[in-house]
Amino acid sequence: MHSAWATRLAWLCAPLGLVMALLLFAPARWLAQALDGASAGRFQLVNTRGTVWNGQADLLLTGGAGSRTQTALPQGLRWRLRPAWREGQPAVRLELTAPCCTPEPLAFTVLPGLQGGRLLLASFQSQWPTGLLVGLGTPWNTLRLDGRLVLQSPGLDVRWQAGRTRVQGTLVIEALDMASRLSTLRPLGSYRIDLQAPTGTESATVALQTLRGELQLQGNGQWVGGRLRFRGEAQATPGHEEALANLLNIIGRRQGERSLLNIG
Repeated sequence: MHSAWATRLAWLCAPLGLVMALLLFAPARWLAQALDGASAGRFQLVNTRGTVWNGQADLLLTGGAGSRTQTALPQGLRWRLRPAWREGQPAVRLELTAPCCTPEPLAFTVLPGLQGGRLLLASFQSQWPTGLLVGLGTPWNTLRLDGRLVLQSPGLDVRWQAGRTRVQGTLVIEALDMASRLSTLRPLGSYRIDLQAPTGTESATVALQTLRGELQLQGNGQWVGGRLRFRGEAQATPGHEEALANLLNIIGRRQGERSLLNIG
């Protein structure tokens, strides 16, 4: 009697144990495949090691299917993924570390929903090489920017539902000591982008300003429902018009000494 009961228990536990093993030791390449599909091939994890829950890989940025350009993040990425409980519902907590660029791990919390979801990004500061953008293709592979991108935020709350995206919080991006292969002038300058999305609003404001440099950039815009509408202008300081003429012709529509920057 006891032997028959033990046999049935073993048959019951075996598949449960197999499922648990698959969940606990799921290979990191499964995460790589998910990222590749979600980004249409623009972000790829290669040389993966470890598991879905705790692993590392090299990160490639590409222009997507058929693209011949790609760049690699120096020293790759490491991640730690854990189930969590947030605001009364199941969630997933992700910590990302890029040895080259993140003094502290980037902490994300994902709250899935039936028709959307929510992404909470904790306070952070990081610094990234601008040359990474070249891998994403047009227009970055034409501009071939060089410099540093410093990103910082006290926290962001990103929600998406029914094809619409809403952001709440503040993000500051500083593009420091920028240069481009389209101009012999090095550096062109340093710039700051402020994204402000107060709680309770449906849109975010975007402001661009020049911190210093011979290429003067300025503009303002709005990010509504995941779409950016931006209007700005670029202009050389007196005495540097010739060195910046080629770049100004490419980045926008010329209007006299100015180049008009329009997105959306």
